Amino acid sequence: MLIEISNLTKKYIMGEMEVPALIDINLQIKKNEYVAIMGPSGSGKSTLMNILGCLDTPTTGHYFFNGTDVSTLDDDSLSAMRNKEIGFIFQNFNLLPRLSSLQNVELPLIYSGVPAHERKERALSALEKVGLSSRVGHKPTELSGGQKQRVAIARALVTSPGILLADEPTGALDSKTGEDIMRLFHDLHQEGNTIILITHEQEIANYADRNIYIKDGSIHSDQINGNKTQVKQSSSLINIQ
Repeated sequence: MLIEISNLTKKYIMGEMEVPALIDINLQIKKNEYVAIMGPSGSGKSTLMNILGCLDTPTTGHYFFNGTDVSTLDDDSLSAMRNKEIGFIFQNFNLLPRLSSLQNVELPLIYSGVPAHERKERALSALEKVGLSSRVGHKPTELSGGQKQRVAIARALVTSPGILLADEPTGALDSKTGEDIMRLFHDLHQEGNTIILITHEQEIANYADRNIYIKDGSIHSDQINGNKTQVKQSSSLINIQ
């Protein structure tokens, strides 16, 4: 099992009040699954994402990633796991504006101490995988929204992480570009990547194989997606708008 969460709770202290964000979460995700976690604002899905991404720790319970009890790791170990095992993809891309596409994709490898020649080779390969070989020298201001998100996806892929964790990855894109990005996720999943997608949109969740719905800090449903959106493979590598 790649991810196993057992009896997990997360509480925040606000003044004299204790506010529960997650309540008794039990969850298992296998390698190469494509999972969408849904829920309205305030449901707890962002808190769960932060814990899955080793950006936060639970109050009680356990989170095992590939056999490691993440709940017991210190800050340095959490940071190392984030850099090595988790590829983050954010709604607003989080690219550094003064760096080229190639340099943005290289960043996680710099933090890992990968030599310059190998960094460049791996970053170029990641950009080619997302259809951006012709944009390696462009800065974010010279790219469209869809191209920026592809750079962000390449950056997430470059360390060959255990999971791709995507937080509202189409939220800043128009519908057509969003469809292109979701086709790219489909292709990446077909290549063997484990993808966890956080969204509040059912039409985006329909691309995943499994839908988990969170409400008021608890999992209300967890089911195989019978309405999975069918997409054409490889088409995402053609349109780079």
